[in-house]
Amino acid sequence: MSDVTAKPAAPLDEIMLAMDVVDTLRHRQDLATRELDGVTREQQLIDKLREIYHQQGIEVTDDILKQGVSALAESRFVYDPPKPSFGTTVARLYTSRGKWGRPVVGLVVAMAVFLGVYYLVYKPYQANIAEQARIELVEALPAQMDAIYQTIFEETKVQQAVVEAEDWRTRGKAFAAEGNRPQAEAALSHLTALRDQLRQQYTLRVVNRPGVQSGVWTIPEVNTAATNYYVIVEAIDPDGQTLSLPILNEENGQTETVAMWAVRVPESVYNAVASDKKDDGIIQTNEVGRKSDGFLDVEYLMPTLGGALTRW
Repeated sequence: MSDVTAKPAAPLDEIMLAMDVVDTLRHRQDLATRELDGVTREQQLIDKLREIYHQQGIEVTDDILKQGVSALAESRFVYDPPKPSFGTTVARLYTSRGKWGRPVVGLVVAMAVFLGVYYLVYKPYQANIAEQARIELVEALPAQMDAIYQTIFEETKVQQAVVEAEDWRTRGKAFAAEGNRPQAEAALSHLTALRDQLRQQYTLRVVNRPGVQSGVWTIPEVNTAATNYYVIVEAIDPDGQTLSLPILNEENGQTETVAMWAVRVPESVYNAVASDKKDDGIIQTNEVGRKSDGFLDVEYLMPTLGGALTRW
């Protein structure tokens, strides 16, 4: 059995009094400096401390006063903060986690949710859209072009439609292969318009309604010595409905979609129509031409000169 006998711990009240002595000395640095650093004996300092406590009504034993003086000299009961280091920084952060913990955890959770949504939902969604667009451009659009071309080939009665359709299909597929969606879609639109034009059926008639002109003449700016004559026409489908068609205005070079336009005719035709209407207010010979299914152009039943106006 060990011969070393453990020294019993000092009572708590004695420790507290010793700490108070040290605290008193710290607050009385003039006293501590004068008494400890001078030539006066330690006993004089103890006497002075006893007097201070006595004035406060506190009786302190010499042992406790000696412990306080010794503790001050040995820097006991003095807290020396640790030197700055990574470890102390981490320790301070950990002990202050009550202040910053919840906001940081909330921020981390929010970032985790955002990244999860971005990488697991948004990115796959965008990738899927891009893939669908790619498939549509390189597969769907060319397939539609082939289908419309085949329809034109089967329904047309004129070779010109096949030639135009083949040209637009070739150009459209080339644009699709290059990834040029706007031009590929434009080529598809031209093919669709060509097919629809082939299927159109209507009769081109001189307009003969009260308050509406049936003919007009103009003097072109480029040749003021000449006069151009026109009859005003409209397209009527088999159901009796008036159609709006794209018409090229020969005076300004612009194409407009209109329900009525002026077809340029020889002066003799213009005069014949005017006389027909003047006779009884009704134009008996009012059929200018017919557009049949499978054809691109109107088959004119009276002479025309190939020009048109959309405004007069």
